[in-house]
Amino acid sequence: MMVDGFFLGVIATASITSGFFFLKFWRTSGDSFFLAFAASFMIEGFNRTANLLESHPSEGAWWTYWVRLLSFLLILAAILKKNYSRN
Repeated sequence: MMVDGFFLGVIATASITSGFFFLKFWRTSGDSFFLAFAASFMIEGFNRTANLLESHPSEGAWWTYWVRLLSFLLILAAILKKNYSRN
């Protein structure tokens, strides 16, 4: 049980750190692609943190999948916008 919590914490930390990494690139380039990736990683990191703070953490909770779906759709929208927008 403690190992699961440890790994959830590692994944949450890595996700939030990646979010700040992409946020830095968005600030320097102004490209919304990086902003979408930053938001997606931040959402995923806070999702893992919320899951970690539950009394019985479960990766199979229904709300976890909705938050992940939102995060992945945000990445998909960023990719589609980047590929199909006119410059």
